[in-house]
Amino acid sequence: MNMRKVLAALLVMTFVFGLLAGCGSSGSAGNAGGSAGGAAAGGAEETILLGVNFELSGGLAAYGQSKINGLKIALDEINAAGGVLGKKIVLKEYDNKGDNAEAVNISTRLMGEDKVVAMMGPVTSGRVMASVDVAKQFQIPMVTGTGTSAGITVNEDGSVNDFVYRICFIDPYQGTLAANYAADTLKVKNAAMLVNQSDDYSIYMAEAFKKTFEEKGGTILENSTFVEGDLDFKAALTKIKSSGAELIFCPNYYEPDALIAKQAQELGYDGYLLGGDGWDNLDHLIKTAGADALQKAFFINQYFPGDTTEKNQNFVKKYTELHKDAPPSFAALGYDLMYFVADAIERAGTTDPAEINKAMAGTTNFEGITGSFAMGENHDPIKSALVIGYTADGQYKVVEKVQ
Repeated sequence: MNMRKVLAALLVMTFVFGLLAGCGSSGSAGNAGGSAGGAAAGGAEETILLGVNFELSGGLAAYGQSKINGLKIALDEINAAGGVLGKKIVLKEYDNKGDNAEAVNISTRLMGEDKVVAMMGPVTSGRVMASVDVAKQFQIPMVTGTGTSAGITVNEDGSVNDFVYRICFIDPYQGTLAANYAADTLKVKNAAMLVNQSDDYSIYMAEAFKKTFEEKGGTILENSTFVEGDLDFKAALTKIKSSGAELIFCPNYYEPDALIAKQAQELGYDGYLLGGDGWDNLDHLIKTAGADALQKAFFINQYFPGDTTEKNQNFVKKYTELHKDAPPSFAALGYDLMYFVADAIERAGTTDPAEINKAMAGTTNFEGITGSFAMGENHDPIKSALVIGYTADGQYKVVEKVQ
């Protein structure tokens, strides 16, 4: 009898301690996996916790590193000015290593375990696409500054992915602009394509380029493909050169594109090279291909560090002092990404992810260093673009601006 009383007392004590432990957890469940308070561990209600899911190592590390460098300049500015809603922003950072499965695992951890109120990233389209369903499941806003695949925000049936946003333009848009530039400005009639068949970024841009270029009366003479990891493009380039193509559309990331430019020059190809924002790694292109190989190369982009606005020049000065180099577009988009998320939280007036989501969708006049934009109904920004070329001494130059 006495033993039963002891056991009963122990059960009651266990239950009470369980309740107390539950009351002591940070934040309260505002939605599926969400945290209404957004407080960081140990920070009580004084901080707002945001997630970072970036490619910080592996083959895409240059993008992720430059982007987080730009993001942290913005973070320091925001916190120095008093934060958001009177609270400092704290980041929970993870490296997805450029791996789709790891990007999904990190998204789940940030939203389900760390209880962030919004997640920034991933950086590149494949990793972003892999993470979309996680944001929809937990109903936590996810914003990419640089994922350009159209399918990130809009599904094949035309439905828009709620809680998923981007602040950069999309691959088909880049492909269309590139085709217009090839046909209207360069006056090219015959072109070839050299496309990474392992990557949606490359595939979707190439599809848009081909469609628009042919609508303008152009002809695609060769459509060559390669797979991730290929380093020798000479066979494809030899075939393209023999076809008489005046231009090669290379909608890939900077590592293969640098090799393509180098090997095309070595084979004596003297036509144009044209690509998308994946070309944006000046140091790598110059070191691998050299300035001479890039004199007829152009790419679509949304940022130029030489922009003379006061806001951009302040950013360039800070970035250059910290990292000893001018910021690439990924750094500038990281900077704008941080301000975009902070602006949405401020306008929402709360750290409730559902209200932040509404504020993001309702963005109308966001002023960034990569341009001003409104958020379109498909959760894609409405903004302008640039065509970037190279000077003889290996620097960027703006050759055309497209509204």
